[in-house]
Amino acid sequence: MRWDLLFDDLESQLDQEQRDEERALAIEEERLRLGRLTLRDRLSAIVSADGGDRSDHTASVRVELQGGRILALRPLAFGRDWMSAELKEPGRGGAQCIVPLGAIAALLPTRAQLDPSLEPLPESAARLAERIGLPFVLRDLCRRRTHVQLTTVDGESHGTIDRVARDHIDLALHDAGSPRREREVQGYRVVPLARVLLVAFR
Repeated sequence: MRWDLLFDDLESQLDQEQRDEERALAIEEERLRLGRLTLRDRLSAIVSADGGDRSDHTASVRVELQGGRILALRPLAFGRDWMSAELKEPGRGGAQCIVPLGAIAALLPTRAQLDPSLEPLPESAARLAERIGLPFVLRDLCRRRTHVQLTTVDGESHGTIDRVARDHIDLALHDAGSPRREREVQGYRVVPLARVLLVAFR
């Protein structure tokens, strides 16, 4: 009878040690997962937590760009190093933008967005857009001759992207709302992609 109690006690100690070890392993796995999170992952998780529903304001997120400008955005798509979004600022209804992820100084989530931003994203096959870099997206705007408002570390410029190279763009400067015609062009800017904070367009 006494041996039964001893074996029961040893068995419960062994079970407790095994549970403690499993708990410690789970905590370490979670630390490693959080250590691998990127800003892009957290933005994607916020959108996913809202069900990916972009028809309401719940998927809006605020970001602070380098230089301190704060934007309210509704993310639409994510690329390798950029995000496309709808600008949710007064007077900018319907304007879309491309934000290089490297231009984001801070993500400003609400309390309700903070915990969901840490949730793991469901495993899915990598979509083509997630592998596309910023130059490719800017080339599409160039090809379509879209008027853009380019915000850089040094200020804002209006115009049309004439060329997109590996690490810079050529911007033909002209008034907002006017088409890019040679007689309307007031000058040119060659802008390094590393200086680009925001490309807004309609």
